[in-house]
Amino acid sequence: MHFTKKLIAASAAAIAIAGMATVPANAAEKVNYLLPAPGFLPAFAPWQLAKYKGFYAEEGLEVTFQRAKGGVDVAKQVGVGNAPIGGGIGDTSLLVRPNGIPVRSVAIMGGGSLVQLVARADRNINSVEDLKGKTITVMSYQDTTFFAAQGILASRGLTRNDANIQAAGPQGVWKLFVQGKADAMMGVPDWIGIARGAKVDMKIFNAMDYFPSMAQAILASDEMIAKNPKLIQGLVRATLKGLKMIMDDPAAAAAEYVKAVPRWKVGPMTGTFKLYNQYTYPGQKVLGEMDEARLAKLQDFYLKSGFIKKKSDVKDLYTNQFVK
Repeated sequence: MHFTKKLIAASAAAIAIAGMATVPANAAEKVNYLLPAPGFLPAFAPWQLAKYKGFYAEEGLEVTFQRAKGGVDVAKQVGVGNAPIGGGIGDTSLLVRPNGIPVRSVAIMGGGSLVQLVARADRNINSVEDLKGKTITVMSYQDTTFFAAQGILASRGLTRNDANIQAAGPQGVWKLFVQGKADAMMGVPDWIGIARGAKVDMKIFNAMDYFPSMAQAILASDEMIAKNPKLIQGLVRATLKGLKMIMDDPAAAAAEYVKAVPRWKVGPMTGTFKLYNQYTYPGQKVLGEMDEARLAKLQDFYLKSGFIKKKSDVKDLYTNQFVK
């Protein structure tokens, strides 16, 4: 009788332990992250590296990337709660906040600009003033490339009407430039790398010398920041680790990145990462930190140019609480 009781107790304990083993002690939190464009683009390398190297997993997160239709669409989806977090540009929040979309930047991926002014060397463009009458390609007329083009022109007393600005789509931007059908393009490092690979001789004008255009940003809603700051903190911290990999050693980062996104090759991707390190990623005292004065200056330009109808309180457009 005593032996039977002990056997039953032992069996019950074994069953309980087995049952416990089937349930993870700390199951990863599943997160859908909205990207403004296809995730295989090199612009999203910090995110892909963070996932491939397990940085998100270390934060207890299982991240799935989903594509939206540009940064403004990401902001709208995040703002209404269809996704907890997503990506845009540092200026995205100031574009959408006046329309009642309560999102803000929680990290900026570098102190430079995502887009640069790139001119063909055979078009005798040695200054911004030389763009008068020239054809410049941008991605769209609702995109940062277009806003930055106008900002750069305005810095030298020119308007959009002084140049032929063409919205050519994400492939047409660089294709028309490479084919010689455009004199200049507003190009991200990805497109500059493609043009270099096509042996196009060009001049790169650093956008930061003319206009406070920004790098990519991680966007979250006011509600999500208040409701789940741990989630936001984990995503920011992990993504910045991916960014730092590229900044510290672009060749080593490229070797890891092509394992995550095998459509690319190490050599060309190393060159692209070096362009990001030169033009987009440097310039922050604290990695990921927003420069409030720069954001305010950018908002003033957007208001003056008519892209927004009213200004927001600058402090409502970002928070640096997750990068400290």
